[in-house]
Amino acid sequence: MPSLAPAPLSAETLVLASASPRRRDLLAQIGITPDVIAPADLDETPIKAELPKAYAERLAAEKALAVAPAHKAALILAADTVVACGKRILPKAEDEATARQCLAMLSGRRHRVISGISLIGPGGRQLTKSVTTTVAFKNLSHEDIEDYIASGEWHGKAGGYAIQGLAATYVRFIQGSYSNVVGLPLFEVGGWLKAHLRKSAS
Repeated sequence: MPSLAPAPLSAETLVLASASPRRRDLLAQIGITPDVIAPADLDETPIKAELPKAYAERLAAEKALAVAPAHKAALILAADTVVACGKRILPKAEDEATARQCLAMLSGRRHRVISGISLIGPGGRQLTKSVTTTVAFKNLSHEDIEDYIASGEWHGKAGGYAIQGLAATYVRFIQGSYSNVVGLPLFEVGGWLKAHLRKSAS
């Protein structure tokens, strides 16, 4: 289990600024285990007229910056994943009514899943970017939506669904990174982290 408390850190220490177990599982998939889990507590309300891509990148950058002062010698990784229909940012579903609204909006149409990712190195340099995946849902029947609500998988999920569960049966098309939809684009993040680790080892 990773430590939840700040501690003296080496330049090789990786701090994940997220409490998401899905992100930890995705990092484990490529052989990377954070040394410290330090979730950032931020107001995630979008700025007026803020577009989804800008919102995801801003939150990822702010999460990394919020954690960095307590872990100055560490490598900080932060991320934020947004589900967007057009210019609209869908909420994280915390209740059944919100989940139903999200699923009804996603039914039979394409949407974008955008993950902002931000990395701060021990020297303080920050890199931030976003990765977008296009996902298309089939037309969801009333029974489809109610079955998904009954599963409970929607709770706390951006856009009211998790692609790695029952909602996989609703996806008729995906273009781009699958791991990005789960919560972390492994191609980009893996490249960043492995490049840093190679540099640190040399």
